[in-house]
Amino acid sequence: MAAAQSKPSPTFYKDVLPILQNHCQECHRTGEIAPMALQTYQQTRPWAKAIKTNVLSGKMPPWPADPHIGKFANDRTLSRAEINTLAAWADSGAAEGGASDAPPPRAFVEGWNIPQPDLVIKMPEPFSIPAKGAIEYQYIIVPTGFSEDKWVQAVEVRPSNRAVVHHAVVFLREPGSRWLAGAKTGVAFAPEVSSPQERLINTGGGGSDILTTYTPGMVPDDWGTGQAKLIKAGSDLVFQIHYTADGAAGTDQTEIGLVFAKKPPLQKIVSINTANRTFHIPPGDPDYSAEAVYTVRTPMTLVNLFPHLHLRGKGFQYDVIYPDGRTESILKVDKWSLNWQLSYTLAQPLALPAGTRIRATAWWDNSANNPANPDPSAEVSWGEQSWDEMLVGFMNVAVDPSAEIRHVAR
Repeated sequence: MAAAQSKPSPTFYKDVLPILQNHCQECHRTGEIAPMALQTYQQTRPWAKAIKTNVLSGKMPPWPADPHIGKFANDRTLSRAEINTLAAWADSGAAEGGASDAPPPRAFVEGWNIPQPDLVIKMPEPFSIPAKGAIEYQYIIVPTGFSEDKWVQAVEVRPSNRAVVHHAVVFLREPGSRWLAGAKTGVAFAPEVSSPQERLINTGGGGSDILTTYTPGMVPDDWGTGQAKLIKAGSDLVFQIHYTADGAAGTDQTEIGLVFAKKPPLQKIVSINTANRTFHIPPGDPDYSAEAVYTVRTPMTLVNLFPHLHLRGKGFQYDVIYPDGRTESILKVDKWSLNWQLSYTLAQPLALPAGTRIRATAWWDNSANNPANPDPSAEVSWGEQSWDEMLVGFMNVAVDPSAEIRHVAR
């Protein structure tokens, strides 16, 4: 009997490059968030062993969601076959192979992860970040100058200095809003507040809808055909940016790219959230939990989820409790990391009737065993800085284009 022929070793162009294009190059390309590009053989070959280690451990691509709960359209995880291919490539010497086997290069718009923006709006002035010390949330009001309503199909926030931008939220301040009334436009400022409640109102956008958010590793919003965010004529964009000193003084001038829908959408995307601001995490507690609940008042379709915690975060889960009492878990993040705050887009949007409740549960590790914990001896409660904590379950929902945000978000 003839001996069975062994399977040929993987090569870069034929076997590895397609995986990198589909799962890695979004971040691992020149000018993006990853520390190295993985677009060519010359760029990738030195990292072969590191790629093997990181994909076998599940560290890369970053996707901390429990694979047994929920299905997501933007799932970055590799298949077992893809993991085996990358490992075998590293083990067999990381061969280049023939360039004729390479797939066509993946097309990206230079400087963006969304299609070419129709409009780019930038902070009018750079903001200076000191080398050390706490920095209050900065607010920059930028008028859109829109004389007519605009429907936004895709949007992306781009800090010029990612090292100092902990996160950014872009709010839509509609004409007539009294939030931050009288504040100067175009310059960064920290609002003066007279009470903790006023600070919370500012943190939450004063009742304004969220256009989009930025966190490390975040995939930009691209709603596709039929869904879009509404920016009303005369609205302002309010950049709320949490800067964090990283040991070296610097500047940042964040910008945002907008792709407009070519026709009015069938559904309007609205941002909602549920939050708990009353928790107190005991010193040294390795597994403290709390929850927040949002009640659906008008029928809507749940599109995606974005959990938010800080340094002591351990896990996060969303459950849907239907009016008949049936409960469905739709997302569980088992290994929370402040450095990988991701948005999870449902593979199948979920219709939610009025009376449905969405429960967000968070777990924290305030013990010395948490390497990210800045002070295990501290009792921790709600606060804006990273050494404080938050529990916010952000969500995007689709509603009728005529629905007002006050009828959707509480």
